[in-house]
Amino acid sequence: MKFYRTIPLASAFLLAQAQVPVPAPAPLNLSTTAPATTAPAAAAGPELPEPALVPCTIQAINYRLLTSSTRIGFQGTSLLPEAAGTAKVKTKAGVTTIKAKFEHLPAASSFGEACLTYVLWAVSPEGQAANLGELRISKKGKAKLTVTEQLPAFGLMVTAEPHFAVTRPSDALVLRNAIGKDTREKVELLEAKLELVPQRQYVLNLAAAPAPAEPAGAPMPMLQARQALRLAQGAGAADYAKEALAKASDYLRQSEAGEGGEKGATMTARSATQSAEEAWELSMRGRQAEREGAAAKLAQAKLDQARQEAARASLAKDQAVKEARQTEQENEGLRTQLMAQLNGILQTKATARGLIVSMSGVLFKTGQATLVPAAREKLAKVAGILAIHKGLRIEADGFTDSTGPAPLNEKLSESRAQAARDFLVSQGVAADAIVSRGFGADHPIAGNDTVAGRQENRRVELVVSGEGIDVPAQAPDAPADKP
Repeated sequence: MKFYRTIPLASAFLLAQAQVPVPAPAPLNLSTTAPATTAPAAAAGPELPEPALVPCTIQAINYRLLTSSTRIGFQGTSLLPEAAGTAKVKTKAGVTTIKAKFEHLPAASSFGEACLTYVLWAVSPEGQAANLGELRISKKGKAKLTVTEQLPAFGLMVTAEPHFAVTRPSDALVLRNAIGKDTREKVELLEAKLELVPQRQYVLNLAAAPAPAEPAGAPMPMLQARQALRLAQGAGAADYAKEALAKASDYLRQSEAGEGGEKGATMTARSATQSAEEAWELSMRGRQAEREGAAAKLAQAKLDQARQEAARASLAKDQAVKEARQTEQENEGLRTQLMAQLNGILQTKATARGLIVSMSGVLFKTGQATLVPAAREKLAKVAGILAIHKGLRIEADGFTDSTGPAPLNEKLSESRAQAARDFLVSQGVAADAIVSRGFGADHPIAGNDTVAGRQENRRVELVVSGEGIDVPAQAPDAPADKP
């Protein structure tokens, strides 16, 4: 997810009133570098096991055609089935006002050491999550919040979080919006898919940072600021976000010193939380970039090795090929040899048009024309073989299953065939020796009514022809040319 929003400082301060007494903090280590006893954990940020994001689907509601206010309900999830709530939603001049009430909410800490508060989120149909505000829970487990939202369509949900300024929702999902009998106007329902930060990620970050002692009397803004700073330190912000971490540390020092009185201390504590969240987010992005960079280097090393192995194998066969061309069985020998080499990498069969090398399974990212590393590795080996055989003609044909509209399938198949062609050229195959075509869902090789059949139909076929490898006309034909 690339789009998030935090609460402005002024609005955030209004939410900070009526604090419930909680244990007070001892002075936290505010250095942008963790102590010697904890430095290895922070410095080794990218090496920490990163839990996978948790996929989630919620119901989004299109309020664009709303002519007056309406009500929606909230249902508790399996984490908190007794939780409930309602919201009055009104749209005017492109701005949607949400007045929400909730009940039966226990202390957020009941969901784990990382949780201190609850946050209300708006989720667009594209899966973008916006932090609408913190829920301040009364002693009776109730909360209410009035906010505005610019999006015309969104889903609402409540999660337990480490602090009010989080920019990504956690997987401690306790409430989702729901259409009920109080929804007076007809609304359009949409499906929003997003990814949630696992609570285990926060637990790992907290474990990698120094834990302060907590004497009695700390206000909630102070606890949240300390929590946010610990999360940033544990994520490796000393390496990835020094400036944001230093700013958060300065704000927390001012708050602990009581500068500006109670009101000023609260405001600087919340500023510390926001800066610490920025440092945490930058650190997580930095760690992700390092992991992706390492994966890319490993993939390239495998590609290089595959090309070298293919080149060595081809060179070993070179002398045999030259000798075969001197005999009356020249054509048959070359065809047999090439088919054996290609068959050692991918399934290859002889047809009237030449040798067809079939690639099926998971070749591309879903809905895209980007080759996955495993497919690139096999194509690199194929390229190493084809590049040394001069005079070959190669055609890359793309196919899809029948899912989706035909024009989209045809365009996708063309893009994938072109991607395979471009990769072969990048690996040494002559550009003027290879073309690409897309056939969409035409010419399936299996039924499209099963998952396995559709996966077989999503394929790329390389048709290899030319002098010396043509086969008899009675062999099965490849797909006919498009009109």
